[in-house]
Amino acid sequence: MTLRADVSTAPRALRYGLLTSVLVLLVCAVLALVAGTAFASASAVLASATQRTFGVVTAVDGDSVTLRWTPSGGTERSDPVELAGPPPPVGTRTEVAHSPAGPPLIPGAAVLADADRALGTLVLAAVAAALVPLVGAWQVLSRRRAAAQPPRTLDAGRVRIQAGLSSRSWLETATVPPRWIPLHFDPALPALPSPAAVRLRGDPLTHRYVAAEIDGRTVPPSGPVRSTEPRGRRTDNPARPDASAASRAAAAAPLRRQLLADLPLTAPAPLVAALWALVDGGGLGTWLAGTALLAALALFVAAVRGTDPT
Repeated sequence: MTLRADVSTAPRALRYGLLTSVLVLLVCAVLALVAGTAFASASAVLASATQRTFGVVTAVDGDSVTLRWTPSGGTERSDPVELAGPPPPVGTRTEVAHSPAGPPLIPGAAVLADADRALGTLVLAAVAAALVPLVGAWQVLSRRRAAAQPPRTLDAGRVRIQAGLSSRSWLETATVPPRWIPLHFDPALPALPSPAAVRLRGDPLTHRYVAAEIDGRTVPPSGPVRSTEPRGRRTDNPARPDASAASRAAAAAPLRRQLLADLPLTAPAPLVAALWALVDGGGLGTWLAGTALLAALALFVAAVRGTDPT
């Protein structure tokens, strides 16, 4: 059996999780490549600046200063130095690092900030790239364990609860007390009569994760069983779903529909990235990197939480 066939027959939740995981890893790879190149370039400049002396700031022009200094064994000269932060006042005496042929560097030089920013991006991309597979592996193992629990049949109804920009599918059991089981979306859920006898894997009164079997397919849980009703706008399945329910379910089945339904969750990414760029002192590149990473992570979190695209 080919890998493509294995993926196509995998549970829908797993396929969507893989799709969003690959998206995050691709963004991390691009960020690591760009940041790694910038860090290597800045590191080469810093590594060559092995000589030390002192200089005096003689002029300030925006984010750069004019530095009067004397290289080791050379004659006095004046050079512009671009800074990443507020420039020191004219007349400030400062330490100077330099190479025999390179430009002078002083504390706060832009190349120092570029190196720090690139290193921070590398670390962030590495952490995100490491966490995504770990979270995915935990999801697969915990859901597989839930699906292996002893079966039982209980009366339950499917409810769709929208909170903010996202919505999720839940099974509300008729047990005393009732329990709410979050499920990853499956096309069989919108057409499920409520209430109906549902075959569950596990006991919602005692087990943390409970899977469901609907139309012969195992629908994995998207989170732990709740003992209190989830907050949000609630929509119950009808007792006798009409033909439109099946058509809506079929329309929502493709992963591209799920991706489009989750796109609004990426709306905060540009704003948060702008704040990140402001605090970090970066420019357009920092904003683009932050937006891309946060948007990809938002889609991954939506896949983990099991959003409902209907």
